[in-house]
Amino acid sequence: MKSNLWRFLLGGVLGLVLATGIFAAGVVLGGALPQVDLLGDQPGLPIPTVLPSLGATEPPPTAAEPQDLDELFKPFWEAWEIVHERYVDQPVDDVALMRGAIRGMLDALGDEHTGYMDPDQFMQANTRLEGEYEGIGAWVDPNQEYLTIIDPMPGSPAEKAGLRPGDQIIAIDGEDMTGIDGNLVIRKVLGPAGTKVRLTIKREGEPEPFDVVVTRARIKIPTVESEMLEGDIAYIRLFEFGEKAPADFREALAELLAQNPRGLILDLRGNPGGLLDAAVAIASEFLDGSVILIERFGDGTEQIYRAKQGGLATDIPLVVLVNAGSASASEIVAGAIQDHGRGILVGETTFGKGSVQTWHELSDQGAVRVTIARWYTPEGRQIHGSGLEPDVELVVDPETLEEDEDPQLEKAIEILLEMTQ
Repeated sequence: MKSNLWRFLLGGVLGLVLATGIFAAGVVLGGALPQVDLLGDQPGLPIPTVLPSLGATEPPPTAAEPQDLDELFKPFWEAWEIVHERYVDQPVDDVALMRGAIRGMLDALGDEHTGYMDPDQFMQANTRLEGEYEGIGAWVDPNQEYLTIIDPMPGSPAEKAGLRPGDQIIAIDGEDMTGIDGNLVIRKVLGPAGTKVRLTIKREGEPEPFDVVVTRARIKIPTVESEMLEGDIAYIRLFEFGEKAPADFREALAELLAQNPRGLILDLRGNPGGLLDAAVAIASEFLDGSVILIERFGDGTEQIYRAKQGGLATDIPLVVLVNAGSASASEIVAGAIQDHGRGILVGETTFGKGSVQTWHELSDQGAVRVTIARWYTPEGRQIHGSGLEPDVELVVDPETLEEDEDPQLEKAIEILLEMTQ
């Protein structure tokens, strides 16, 4: 497989997680990743190769001289000696102190996507799973303080149990998840179909955490769903930006366009992202030759990604549906469409995930994850932490909707019918 297929987006929004396997969306940029099966049965935690030089626009910051480092670290070694001389329980564990120092250093950066795994944690997260995978069926972000639900999958046990975007899993079967890396928490949620798992949920607006019991199941996730709606409106929903997504999407899009629709609805709700190449390919169906995104690195370098020529739907009236579960690659596509005025965004503010991480293994077999870049829309908007605001905001409460009721979809149809009168 070509190395460019292994370019991931935006640091850690995991798709297909807790379902038939772990979809490692968004942890690495660049290089061939030997231990990853993006959509298959044996994922592992990828270790990146060195980033290519992109041509610096400004010189990188100068590293501290050795004598400066000696002075800088003097208080650290003073504290080290005090602990060894005065701490009540001797002898102290030097390895634990060293690893705690690394963890504290990375925590001090204030970036929830930069962190440390000790060797045991890294080994568990990188263990290749065997056999089939079953779980609760939810898209999750493992890089927050607690494992966070991005969106339950349609018809999944997670959806049936009432889990919502933004729910934080703070305990599993009574075991506190505080301080546990989200990639390890995922392993605890996965389990055989038919078994139950008790999740303690922290939800915004609820005064106290509460328990939700979910019965695990085997879940098959489609890539694309498409149909013709009333009024000759074409509808296509993309569930994730995986390896097969560009081909599946293009095939479904061609079938819809062959029916001469008046307009097209692209549904990215609940889509947590995936491969960078897939995002570029799918955006290219709508934006012939235009800039899709800009990646900017800490040393001032940047890389610009442009749409490929030959898109199938560069002219048809377009509405894009988004919500709080639309993240990373979804935000790249939606942001490019919005910036170029190619279509109208309808729904809710998106998740806000726009940074890239790499994993680096350490000499003791532990690893650090470091944010190395952020991405921007064609007009230079940074989405990270804020998300995309739709052109037409329509927030819905799933608890108040009747079965098969979808006000956001109805609004998209209404807009397209007005545009094509």
